[in-house]
Amino acid sequence: MSASDFNPLLDVPAFPTSGFAPLADRLKRIFATGNDLLFVQAEALLALEAAATSLGRPGLVAVNVVTSPYGTYFGAWLRRCGAEVADVVAPSGQPVSAEAVAGAIKALGRVDLVAIVHGEAANGLLNPLEEVAGLAKTAGALLVVDAVASAGGHVVDIEGLGIDIAVLGPQKALGGPVGLSLVTVSARAWAAMQAVPRFSPSLLSLLDIKEAWLDRGRGALPGTPPPLEFHALAAAVDRLEAEGLDARIARHQRAAKASRAGLRALGVEPWIADDARASALVTAAPVPEGIDASALIEAAATFGVALGRGFGDIEHRLVRLDHTGSRAAFGPVLANVTAYGAALQALGHPADIAAAAAAVTAVYSEA
Repeated sequence: MSASDFNPLLDVPAFPTSGFAPLADRLKRIFATGNDLLFVQAEALLALEAAATSLGRPGLVAVNVVTSPYGTYFGAWLRRCGAEVADVVAPSGQPVSAEAVAGAIKALGRVDLVAIVHGEAANGLLNPLEEVAGLAKTAGALLVVDAVASAGGHVVDIEGLGIDIAVLGPQKALGGPVGLSLVTVSARAWAAMQAVPRFSPSLLSLLDIKEAWLDRGRGALPGTPPPLEFHALAAAVDRLEAEGLDARIARHQRAAKASRAGLRALGVEPWIADDARASALVTAAPVPEGIDASALIEAAATFGVALGRGFGDIEHRLVRLDHTGSRAAFGPVLANVTAYGAALQALGHPADIAAAAAAVTAVYSEA
């Protein structure tokens, strides 16, 4: 191969075997946890399924919070394994209430597992993780948290909240690749998995990964680790360490505050009305009555901004303003809000774009 044939995306050097354990330890330090950390060599949806499959068994009683399709999937995976699952379904596109979760736990009498998505990129909500964690602790239940769309933008206190399994996705606020995911596992969760009928070998068995990597001294990962993804994850961790987790969280919180202030100045109330229950990674904005969501997205695209669609039964009722990772900054936030406002105007809906721009600017001026 000549030098002119070299392609950095194709001719990627192998990620060193000696680098996996230090990378895991760096991530554990960032999230201040002593729990084991595993790499799942796939996007986070597979890691979530692996968590459910590794814990689900006949006789297991679970309370599962559903605030998007991801919660629905998790409950289905648990049921596939024979578990008894009580879904706590929130109103469409809205956060769950801690009272509803408490009611489900009380009705069951005995609960072995509580599962919740912390932040939802699908609709811009933030579930009450701290309150639900307290309920799980009181019930003596394992706590499984999908923190894919919250870690790096919100505090995820794995140790303090007693999170037994946390699934983390590097591709959002952590600013990393899509094709890897991270799972932290407590000693209690490992013990619970020992009671599950073994289905090895399986890519969905966290115990398999433990035995093939942790128990063998954290050397070579099982399978064929993707070098491009691991180099990208290491680079993302470099950036995160340089910025600091607290500063990364503050940057996302500022982006959310500015986005919400901008929407209100436009004359639009954000989809999630309660600021405390809104995601710092994505702000959902309503599609006004009489306007087609696709037309709104297309109109915004003419201003160079890609608004995201809603999911499920709210697909046509909201659009999503993305301020995740590098987009949690003044320029992208201002572009999101003003393009949404300009798209509304183009479709005949009033919007005060100048006031919105001033509101976004004011939030960033405070910093």
